[in-house]
Amino acid sequence: MKKTLTYFIISLIMLSSCRSSKNIPYFKNIPLSEYSKITQSSFTEPIIQQDDVLDIIIQTTEPLASLSVKAAAVEAPIQSPGGQVRVPGFIVDKNGEVEMPVVGTVRLEGLTTYEARQVIRKKAAKFYVDPAVQVRFLNFTITVIGEVNRPSNYTVPNEKVNILDAIGMAGDLTIFGKRENVLLIREGKDGKEMVRFNLNDAEVFNSPYYFLRQNDIIYVEPSKARIASTDATRLSALAIIATIISSSVLAASILL
Repeated sequence: MKKTLTYFIISLIMLSSCRSSKNIPYFKNIPLSEYSKITQSSFTEPIIQQDDVLDIIIQTTEPLASLSVKAAAVEAPIQSPGGQVRVPGFIVDKNGEVEMPVVGTVRLEGLTTYEARQVIRKKAAKFYVDPAVQVRFLNFTITVIGEVNRPSNYTVPNEKVNILDAIGMAGDLTIFGKRENVLLIREGKDGKEMVRFNLNDAEVFNSPYYFLRQNDIIYVEPSKARIASTDATRLSALAIIATIISSSVLAASILL
């Protein structure tokens, strides 16, 4: 009897392990050859918007001038996995402009960081000798939640980030994450856009949503096994509480 029970338990463990791991590999439909080429969707540079925080550096042959530009940046709150931190940057105001020392007010809303560099360089050339300008986002933030190992908001230094980069930053999916049903939520002009990815399929590289935009949210849905496990844990906890309560009532009645 004991041997039969042991074999039964081992069989259940083996079946459950096979069921939970069958969808773990990514891009299972890529041919098993030495070389495979997959077309990738094109990258579109993000556009500067109101309330964005920009790192703007103007370097010239005049060291003091370069320092004054950097020192004029305000401390802006930026969300990171460790919590909110404050970093020096220039905030795009409600008029789509930034206020810079010497250079003055510059309208940057609607421009890419490349276009913003050209605009600032042209205006800075009136005041500085051969200015070199750098512009990058300080608040390019994406959110990864659900069945990942480190769900959080992530501020990325590189604006060219894709869905796989985001999942990597979040420590990959847990064993319970549904790789065939990863949801992207994006704030569009006419409301929220919702797109589903199947990470088992290499066609994800062709998606126009493969590259992420600022404030995108990625949600990894839990598998049925996770939901069942959570429900079982909840029922077990309720059973324990009920047992404790009934035992307390019984003990109290005996004492009385």
